Amino acid sequence: MENNQAIGIFDSGIGGTSIWKEIHHLLPNEKTIYLADSKNAPYGQKSKEEIIELSMKNTDFLLQMNCKLIVVACNTATTNAIKELREKYDVPFIGIEPAIKPAATNSKTQTIGILATQGTLNSELFHRTVQKYESTKIIEQVGHGLVQLIESGKINSPEMTQLLYSYLNPMIDANIDYLVLGCSHYPYLIPQIKKILPNHIQIIDSGEAVAKQTQHLLQEKIGFNTQKHVETLFYTNTDPSVLKQILENKYEVSQIDF
Repeated sequence: MENNQAIGIFDSGIGGTSIWKEIHHLLPNEKTIYLADSKNAPYGQKSKEEIIELSMKNTDFLLQMNCKLIVVACNTATTNAIKELREKYDVPFIGIEPAIKPAATNSKTQTIGILATQGTLNSELFHRTVQKYESTKIIEQVGHGLVQLIESGKINSPEMTQLLYSYLNPMIDANIDYLVLGCSHYPYLIPQIKKILPNHIQIIDSGEAVAKQTQHLLQEKIGFNTQKHVETLFYTNTDPSVLKQILENKYEVSQIDF
C-alpha cells in the first residue's frame, strides 16, 4: 500500500525528538514533520483544557502540511487530549503513555517507579492504567524542573544532577527494580540517570513501542512512502539552537510562530 504524505509528530518541545528518532530509525524511508511547541513547554503544569487547546492547534498545523498520521509524542498531551483529538479529526493518531505494563508485569520486587509530569500523573487515563496493577506498588514522582532544564540545553548541569538525585533516591530506598520514564523529554537524561541508579534497576521508555505501532498502522491501514526523496522537516516557535543541538546539528530547524 502506498501513501507518500508525511508522518506528523508534535510535542510540547524538543523531548518528542526521542520518539522521532525511534520512528526515523525504524522507518527511514518515511517523510516526517516534527513540531516543537517549546513556547508553551512544559504542558505538565497546564490545565486539561489548555492542553487540549494546544494539542488541537498543533494538529491543525500538521494537517495543513498534509500529514497522513499524527504521533502525539508527549505523554501529557496523550493522557489529557487524545480522546478529544480522535473525536474531532479524521486522521489516525498514535499516542504515547508511560510503559507501566512491561514494568509491572516483569517486576520481581513488585515495586516500580515512574518519573513523569504533573499533568500525566493527574490524568484520568494514567489512573485507569494504574488500577490494572493493584498488586504492584507504584512510586510516583513529578519531575519538577526537568523539562525546563532540558529545553534550556542544561541536560548535564549541576542543577539537573541535584534534581535527579532528589527524585531517584527515594525510589531506590523503596526497592524499585524498574523505572518508567513518563515524559518524552526524559530519555535524554538516561546517561545521567544510569549514574545514579544501581545496575539492577531497568529503565523503560515508550519510544520503540510507538515506532513499532506507527509501522503497524502504516502497514495495515495507511500505506508507506514509495518516493525516493525523503523529507525531514523540523519546526519550533522559539530559538531553534537547542533543537538543532539535540539533533546533533544534522538537520535544519525552521523557527515559525504558531
